Amino acid sequence: MYAGHIVGLLRGLFFRAVYYKNIKASLFFLQANSRIEVFSKASRVTIGRFVYIRKNASLRVDLGGELHLGDKVFINDNCNINCVGRVSIGAHTKIAPNVCINDHDHNYKSSSNDHLLIGEVTIGSNVWIGSNVVILRDTTIGDNAVIAAGSIVKGNVPSDTVFMNKRERHYIPYAAASGAP
Repeated sequence: MYAGHIVGLLRGLFFRAVYYKNIKASLFFLQANSRIEVFSKASRVTIGRFVYIRKNASLRVDLGGELHLGDKVFINDNCNINCVGRVSIGAHTKIAPNVCINDHDHNYKSSSNDHLLIGEVTIGSNVWIGSNVVILRDTTIGDNAVIAAGSIVKGNVPSDTVFMNKRERHYIPYAAASGAP
């Protein structure tokens, strides 16, 4: 075992001890500058066996949210998971760098006290999520799906499929400012 793995294991044990009432976990690894933040006594985090979270990742759970990571989930550098409802990630799922998962939106249209629109994100087992993907509330991704890099995902992604946003090139000509050389 490498020294980095040992440090990651110790960091995982530290966060499990800090949030002992909120985190249910076996062995997991949490590398440098990654953090788990639990802001509510009612929030719950369940982490499966041998979950590996790389550097600078942020897992935030608030307002009674439930975050579930299955066995052998891999979360790469600079990922953010924000959970106030429910986020569930199935076993053997791989998440590339700079992925953002949110189970809620800000309710900017309403003047009520409900400042969040809370939903759920469910990611199946053996899913591969590419770099710079954004996964929004009320999304379900089936088992064995692949999410292409740079995609924005909302809604249903069936099992055993590749999901990508269609990328087209658009050029919009503009008139040069008058008097410009």
